[in-house]
Amino acid sequence: MNEAQSQSPGPTASVSIYQTTWLLVAALLAVDGLHFVFARALRDLLPPAVSVVYVIGIGTVELTAFAIARGRLRWSTFRRHAWFFLAVGALVAASTTINYNAVSFVAPGTASLLSETSILFGLGFGFFWLGDRLRRMQVFGALIAIFGVAVISYQPGDYLRVGSLLVIGSSFLYACHTAAVKRYGGDIDFVEFFVWRLIVTVGFLLASASAQRLWVWPDGRTWLVLMVAGTTDVVISRTLYYTVLRRLDISIHTLILTASPVVAILWSLFLFGIRPDAQDLLGGLAVLAGVAIVTRGGSVKRESIDR
Repeated sequence: MNEAQSQSPGPTASVSIYQTTWLLVAALLAVDGLHFVFARALRDLLPPAVSVVYVIGIGTVELTAFAIARGRLRWSTFRRHAWFFLAVGALVAASTTINYNAVSFVAPGTASLLSETSILFGLGFGFFWLGDRLRRMQVFGALIAIFGVAVISYQPGDYLRVGSLLVIGSSFLYACHTAAVKRYGGDIDFVEFFVWRLIVTVGFLLASASAQRLWVWPDGRTWLVLMVAGTTDVVISRTLYYTVLRRLDISIHTLILTASPVVAILWSLFLFGIRPDAQDLLGGLAVLAGVAIVTRGGSVKRESIDR
C-alpha cells in the first residue's frame, strides 16, 4: 500500500463522516429556529439594541473562557486576519440587531419564514462567487424550496411593511457573512475564528448601544432569559452552524436551513399562541420538500472537517 492510499479515508470512515454530518445538521435545525423566538421573548423586557448586546455578550464570555482555558486564543491570529474579523463581525452585528427590531413588527414564525429569502442570496454567492454546483435533482429541489419561500414571503398587506423588509435586509447581510466565512475563514482554527468573530461583533454592538444611550440593567427574570438565549442561540446554535458550514457546500448549507422555521413556528405557537396561516403552511411544506430532495443528493464534502 502506497502512502497516498494509507492516508486516504476508507469506506467506513467516509460513511462515518457522512452520518456524523447529518446528525449535526439535525441538531442545528433543532436550535437554529429559536433565534426569533428569543428576540420575541426579550422584546418587552429590554430595548432590542440592548438585549442583543447581552445575548451575544453572554455567549462571548462563555466561549472566550473556554478558548483561554484551552490555550486557543492568540492575538496574532486576530492581527493576521483583522480585516476578515472586522468585516464578518460588522455584518453579524448589523444583521442580528435588525432581527431583534423586526420582531416588533412581525411574529417570530413569520420572521423566521421570511428570513429564508437568504436562500436566494446564499445560492447566488455559492454559484457566482464560490463556484458551487448542484446536481440536477438538487436544482429541482432548490426550485421547489425557492417557490416555498416566495409563497411565504408574499404576504398581501404585510410583505412590504417595515418588519418584512427588515428581515429580508438582515438575511442579505447574514448571507454576505456566510459567503465570506466560507471563502476566507476555512483555514483559521475553528475556536479562534468563532471567539474573535464574537468579540468583534460585541464590540460593534456595544458601540451602537452606547451611541444611542439605551442601557438598561436587567432584572432577575430577564437575566434568566438572557442566559438561556445566549447559551442556546450563540454558543450551541452558532457552533453547530459553523461546523456544518465547514462540511457542506454553501448552497446545500443554505437550503437545509430553510427547514428551521418549523421550529420557530412550533415554539411561537407554544409560547405565544401565534398560529401560522394556510399560506405559511403551504410555503413551509414546499420548502421542506425542496430540502428533502437536496439533502438526498448527498453533497457532503468528504474531506475533513475539524481544521
